[in-house]
Amino acid sequence: MSLGILNNIAAIYAQNNLNQTQASLQTTLNQLSSGSRINSGADDAAGLAVVDGLGANIAALTQSSQNATDGIGLLQTADGALSQVTNLLDRAVTLSTEAANGTLNSNQVSSANQEYQNILNEIGDIGTTTNFNSNSVFSNIANTVFVSDGTGSGANVYSDIVGVLSKSNVGQSAPVGAGVALTSGTATTSSLTVGSSVTFSALTNYNDTIAGTLSVSVAGGTAINSTIATGTSLTDAVNQLNDQYNADGSGIVASIGSGNKLVLTGPEDAENTTAGTNVLAVSTNTLEDYAPAAAGATAGAGIDFTNSDVSTLTQSSAQTVLTTVTSAIAGVAYQRGIIGADINQLTAASNVASAESENLTSAQSSIQSTNYGQATSDLAKYQVLSQTGISALAQANSVQQEVLKLLQ
Repeated sequence: MSLGILNNIAAIYAQNNLNQTQASLQTTLNQLSSGSRINSGADDAAGLAVVDGLGANIAALTQSSQNATDGIGLLQTADGALSQVTNLLDRAVTLSTEAANGTLNSNQVSSANQEYQNILNEIGDIGTTTNFNSNSVFSNIANTVFVSDGTGSGANVYSDIVGVLSKSNVGQSAPVGAGVALTSGTATTSSLTVGSSVTFSALTNYNDTIAGTLSVSVAGGTAINSTIATGTSLTDAVNQLNDQYNADGSGIVASIGSGNKLVLTGPEDAENTTAGTNVLAVSTNTLEDYAPAAAGATAGAGIDFTNSDVSTLTQSSAQTVLTTVTSAIAGVAYQRGIIGADINQLTAASNVASAESENLTSAQSSIQSTNYGQATSDLAKYQVLSQTGISALAQANSVQQEVLKLLQ
């Protein structure tokens, strides 16, 4: 190889290697100081795209878990309020049972009614004042909870309706289909051996429910008013009516006749009375036969305590109030059951979002995080190469300077 000074090839080669070593050393120092293997698109373009995509998914899932938690908080607020409503209704049961006792005087019954009114007002206040994040809890407006992983296909919207709570709507009833009027037949004549009876029209299906009001009297006496809540089976309705008739001492018996028919039978005629004395009379009948509701149907209305039959507690209305309050307790329990199911659903959604976020964070970390074992090895290697490169460049430059000796 000829000896020349125009180009120092050895120095150029050493300089190029030294530049590459310095760049690699800088990258390694960035990885060690930042803890991230990818600090720019130049480090790993494909890896950066995956990491950023996973970061968007993680951010969406983290907030989605918080969204579900907020929804759970709202539903738990509603459940806690309804728990207090149940306590108030339990007290109303005690008051109505007490007022039905004939040993109380008018002042004592009036005192019981005053507390009963306070209970109804407090239930109304709970429905009006219960809020979550300045939003009313008890309404028919759907509370939507959005859960997503940041993609269109990974989004879910949960729509939860707590329902209204007021004096005119306490609790909820199971959803039912369209109602068909249950007509009452003509009362048969009573005798010394057989009581007068009224047979209602048959239910369309054996699993239908009934609801409405019913007023029945014997021999032209005081009518016994009954309210059957929505979603009540025929068997439960018969039990409710018999409890009321037994407590009233009217002698009326409710039963289920052939073909799923409601049958009311009055007492037999007393001795030495004219036949047909104890004939039954149905003065009010709004009973309806309800078919099972379609899947996903909205829950029905609750108990209306503004109805004149139950708005005031008196000795004569106490039994009706008692059965109505009992129905309201069942309605509140049904409403709390729906809320509980929604809480469990949102809890599951929150857990899924948290688990998915955890797994994606692990995947992101495995791609992005610095491998300190490898990085420290690279650091030692590039530090040595940097020192040897500088030394080699110095040697290459000094060798070319030897040409000057030929000119001396």
